[in-house]
Amino acid sequence: MKNTPANKLLWQAGRAQWFDVGGNRLRLVRAPDERLSALVNLLERADESLRLFFYMFEDDLIGRKILDILIAACERGVAVEMMVDSFGSNGAPRAFFDPFVAAGGKFRVFSPRFSTSYFVRNHQKMIIADDCCALIGGFNIADEYFAVHQQTGADDQSDDSWEDLGLEIKGPEVASLASYFRLLSNWVYQDNGNMRSLRRMVRHWEAGAGKFQWLLGGPSNRLSRWARAIKNDLESGSRLDLVSAYFSPGQGLLRRIGGLSKRGGRSRIILPGKTDNGATMGASRLLYGYLLKRHARLFEFQPRRLHTKLVVVDDAVYIGSANFDLRSLFINVEMMLRIEDGAFADHARSVIDILHEQSEAITPALHKSRRTLLNRLRWTLSYFLVNTLDYRVTRRFNFGFLK
Repeated sequence: MKNTPANKLLWQAGRAQWFDVGGNRLRLVRAPDERLSALVNLLERADESLRLFFYMFEDDLIGRKILDILIAACERGVAVEMMVDSFGSNGAPRAFFDPFVAAGGKFRVFSPRFSTSYFVRNHQKMIIADDCCALIGGFNIADEYFAVHQQTGADDQSDDSWEDLGLEIKGPEVASLASYFRLLSNWVYQDNGNMRSLRRMVRHWEAGAGKFQWLLGGPSNRLSRWARAIKNDLESGSRLDLVSAYFSPGQGLLRRIGGLSKRGGRSRIILPGKTDNGATMGASRLLYGYLLKRHARLFEFQPRRLHTKLVVVDDAVYIGSANFDLRSLFINVEMMLRIEDGAFADHARSVIDILHEQSEAITPALHKSRRTLLNRLRWTLSYFLVNTLDYRVTRRFNFGFLK
């Protein structure tokens, strides 16, 4: 790990401290209590504005706690706007958000139900305070993302929480994220459900240059900005460290991962050993043989369900909402922040090291023992459901016929 006066990383009692990159302060927050503290502090300290988008916002202990904080922010004069995805947040009745609206908060739902656009999910998660501080990552507003069941005394053996990660950002780069949020808000208020205008917005978004790039993905017949960026990095890179909740990339990206290892590079891929969706795990396992033959190192995280989305290629770090599957690459609205900084890449790998230590290595022998005829049939069916049926049906309904 690099440690210079300009880029200093300290770990104290297992907690990551602030890290300086390009005039911005960054901090990866992994532990559930640390992520919750970062979220609450951001909301409670806002002076002028709060902008939030979440794929999932549940009516549970965490959801009610965060909603109460947002209502209090409205009451102290903060302009608060929140959007949620119609598919991801369908478990919370709309009446749940009525007290927030009554307090003066702006609330809208992305992509209405009973339309073909309902199948396109806005999978992003972001909080922006005063246009200068932000928190992004893979976690939603729900109990299981903050290990609430553990805190209330549940047996560790029945842990149904999610392993996740957030990134705190303070500095001028947050203004770019705020600009994007305003574009998204305008779409929701003016063109909600219009896939043509959504595609135009995603396609024409300027990601930025230099150390920070805010890379969008969305419904498209072509590679998204974030998919194109990771493709280019894999083609020229020599070291890959990848953590993904759902892993079933198309053949192009799969070949580039395999090619990196085959030409002498190093690949470390950490995937779930537990999940909420057995089909996604089966789809991943169908690809293990191909990757193992090309010397990729594969691991499955064991303690709890894995929801982290983190990719490091050489000095480039990708963090945000996107998984490494076709839905995240071509269908869902996603945001991945690409940060190019060697010391911060070392920092991100130190987080992956923690997950690595708690993972089971997938050796050729282990994979062969699992690769029974029945399992191969299951994995093939899973891949068809996840990467073929879901992808093709959604494309046909929403944008397959659009030029």
